[in-house]
Amino acid sequence: MLEKLTGQKLVCPWWLCFTFDNPLRRLLHNPEVILSPYVQPGNNVIDVGAGTGYFSIPLAKIVGLSGHVTAVDIQAKMLSVLSKRAKHSGVAERITTYLASLESLGNHAAADFILAFWMVHEVPDQEKLLRQIHALLKPNGLFLFVEPIMHVPRRYFLHTLQTAKSVGFSITEYPHIRISHSAFLLRKQ
Repeated sequence: MLEKLTGQKLVCPWWLCFTFDNPLRRLLHNPEVILSPYVQPGNNVIDVGAGTGYFSIPLAKIVGLSGHVTAVDIQAKMLSVLSKRAKHSGVAERITTYLASLESLGNHAAADFILAFWMVHEVPDQEKLLRQIHALLKPNGLFLFVEPIMHVPRRYFLHTLQTAKSVGFSITEYPHIRISHSAFLLRKQ
């Protein structure tokens, strides 16, 4: 809504994420149910737009002691809250936070799995973002791309999927995730 009024892409403010990261959300988006069929113990995972850790902390539990999660966000306050929540959950040693810039997600170890949940629509240069995600994935690595239906019309989601194909992804599945458009993308070798 604010984007329509201002004409600018807006990043969700840190204080609003507490409205998403609450126990009631598990009824809609249970991280373990959504992610555990695709993420395995020992995997290296990157959570792009990690916010306060709604998915990062469960991912750290799924990857176990031999795996690792890199939680990437452009807001230091989000990452600070995520670190505190990870410590409280007993998984802090499995999560590295990374403060990204508007230009770069950073350099990280190649990932088996990357998640971008309800955040790609906030990025002005989606092709650049998708190229970076593609580069961070191992060959045959999976990328779960999820957008909210209330902010992202289907035609824009499909346009972003076409962009993803143009940078080297193939679509493998359209999982059902409530109130969301979603696709699993595979990094072609």
